[in-house]
Amino acid sequence: MSTRKASEGQEPVIESRDQLVAPMQAGEKPREKWRIGTEHEKLVFKTADFHAPSYDEEGGIHDILMSMRQFGWEPVKERGPDGTVNTIAMSGSDGTISLEPAGQLELSGAPLETLHQTCAETGRHLDQCKQVGEACGVGFLGLGMWPDKAREDLPIMPKQRYEIMRNHMPRVGNLGLDMMLRTCTIQVNLDYSSEADMAKKFRTGLALQPLATALFANSPFTEGKPNGFLSYRSHIWSDTDPHRTGMLPFVFDDDFGYERYVDYMLDVPMYFVYRDGTYIHAAGQSFRDFLKGELPALPGEKPTASDWEDHLSTAFPEVRLKSFLEMRGADGGPWNRICALPALWVGLLYNDAALDAAWDLVKGWTMEEREHLRNAVPAQALDAPLPRGGTLRDLARHVLDIAHDGLVARGRQNSMGDNESGFLAPLKEIVESGKVPAQRLLDKYHGEWGGDISRVYEEAF
Repeated sequence: MSTRKASEGQEPVIESRDQLVAPMQAGEKPREKWRIGTEHEKLVFKTADFHAPSYDEEGGIHDILMSMRQFGWEPVKERGPDGTVNTIAMSGSDGTISLEPAGQLELSGAPLETLHQTCAETGRHLDQCKQVGEACGVGFLGLGMWPDKAREDLPIMPKQRYEIMRNHMPRVGNLGLDMMLRTCTIQVNLDYSSEADMAKKFRTGLALQPLATALFANSPFTEGKPNGFLSYRSHIWSDTDPHRTGMLPFVFDDDFGYERYVDYMLDVPMYFVYRDGTYIHAAGQSFRDFLKGELPALPGEKPTASDWEDHLSTAFPEVRLKSFLEMRGADGGPWNRICALPALWVGLLYNDAALDAAWDLVKGWTMEEREHLRNAVPAQALDAPLPRGGTLRDLARHVLDIAHDGLVARGRQNSMGDNESGFLAPLKEIVESGKVPAQRLLDKYHGEWGGDISRVYEEAF
């Protein structure tokens, strides 16, 4: 069963603000040590009747996890809400396979040097999923949201953290349970060299996150019918929890840095404290009170570095800072788009000239204009109007050219030989066609599928 030093009383408590800044400072790395971490989730369904398997049914989520042992993965266990010890993840050389609240399967990939490596990692994982799926009678669907399942159709995974979140979500938003139970995403984790480098990458990534949402928009159905959106997953985040989501206006202030992010996180309400293998309910309570030893859930006790790192993982803005930057704007998708998302962000953020050029495109926007674009994208995707004229599709052409040049330059600098720009091809095709993935699915739904949403399972990989 997983435990931490904090639960054993061996970790010192936080006594200074420097300790709150420390995880972010610890993320600073010289360019040659920058890595790429890719995370991707997929929906799991039984091929016989398309239902979402429960944790413990035959051929269900537990069996899927345990079947991964044949590929060298090792179980990670946790005591469930009812006291039962369950396997809730698998650990291996390619990172961690973990479970989202309704059994969505996620690979949190290893930190890798090149896009070729991260795409090979993705290919290995999906091949393993396919083999395990054939044995367990399951398939995997790369979409941003369940196309046909209501909340009550979905199982709940036996993870303590999720039980706390599931009880809290309805108190702070209308769509938080949909976020937990019905959505899937692709994320990319990237490094920075300094506080200034972090701030520039954060601003650029945040301003351009609506573009990533548009390019990867892939959730146009709810409970079997078109929902009026192209990325309903992105729309869900607008009504999940205003205290821990959004575009973070302070990031665009001149004085933004680690200290400002610490202040933001101190104002994000807590979910839990982890002690002795148990997640203690602290939803809605204040980390500032915790620092003073006045947390109602643990009166008299002060937080440790592990508590703070846990808390850093409970905010869900469009870009998130821990000891690296997380780009969080994309819907789930198939293999080639899983590879394309890190290509986009590495091309833009890991080359100085590309980063400068990308920021120049968006630095003049006001916060109101940024918010307007972010709010328009879930329904309009690449057709969303830009603040100063034109559409997001026009901006996409420029951004992809910059990312391409950034990847070519990165290949030359790192003597990689074969550069990584080919991974952008799916995105270039989307921009040239003007149709994002969701629009292609809608074309099928209204055309060859004849309104039969079950045909979406033909998109499984």
